Amino acid sequence: MLIHPLPDPIAFSIGPLSVHWYGLMYLVAFIQFLVLGRMRARQPHMAAAGWKPEDLDDMLFYGVLGVIIGGRLGEVLFYQPGYYFSHPLEIFAVWKGGMSFHGGFIGVLLAMSLWARKVGRSTVAVYDFIAPMVPLGYAAGRIGNFINAELPGRPADPSLPWAMIWPNVDNIPRHPSPIYQALVDGLLLFIIVWIYARKQRPPLAVGALFVGLYGLARFCTEYFRTPDYEVHFAGLTISAGQMLSLPMVAFGIIALFITYRRHRT
Repeated sequence: MLIHPLPDPIAFSIGPLSVHWYGLMYLVAFIQFLVLGRMRARQPHMAAAGWKPEDLDDMLFYGVLGVIIGGRLGEVLFYQPGYYFSHPLEIFAVWKGGMSFHGGFIGVLLAMSLWARKVGRSTVAVYDFIAPMVPLGYAAGRIGNFINAELPGRPADPSLPWAMIWPNVDNIPRHPSPIYQALVDGLLLFIIVWIYARKQRPPLAVGALFVGLYGLARFCTEYFRTPDYEVHFAGLTISAGQMLSLPMVAFGIIALFITYRRHRT
């Protein structure tokens, strides 16, 4: 039986400044965005569309703001409004963890829309450009959750080789759900979307594929994660993360259908 090691959330300190592992994982996410973004800008069909590696620096600034502001507000409004409204100063303690992907996703969409307007690019083209770089950044965030011993999984069969006890929760073997989500919602999704995006696709197709597949992957991996809260609908139990992911699945399917239909005509 595995036991969560509960590492110190502080990676290192420089005088009074403490650098947390969670923050470092976000730094990793931003660095991979720059690295993959430069690779993507050099792809022939991207270069032909006018993308340059230099675009990434300014774009990243907008993206960081979208991720942090949107992710934190999403956590506050979607998951724990009662707690944060009772402890408003905790809203700013992002180093403790607690970032909503769905909130960050909305924040990035808004931030990229502003950047597209600033540079005179199509918003859809910007979404298609950045979509393949998002999953690995998400995976880094989930590794940060695991280091912080956040998002414990649902109880697991003790015979499962990787069932894990989270001492900060209880002594029940659980699924290491942040690792599942890092691998499935992150790494696997990255491989699929990156390969798909290596060729010219109809406008919005790459972005729609990412949105739809992320929603589907997240809906499935949520079954292994202890839900923040659940609702019961038509005899089904749906978690908060699944409720937020279903519209993404619907959008991805509809958008792909429309864009390919328009492309054929």
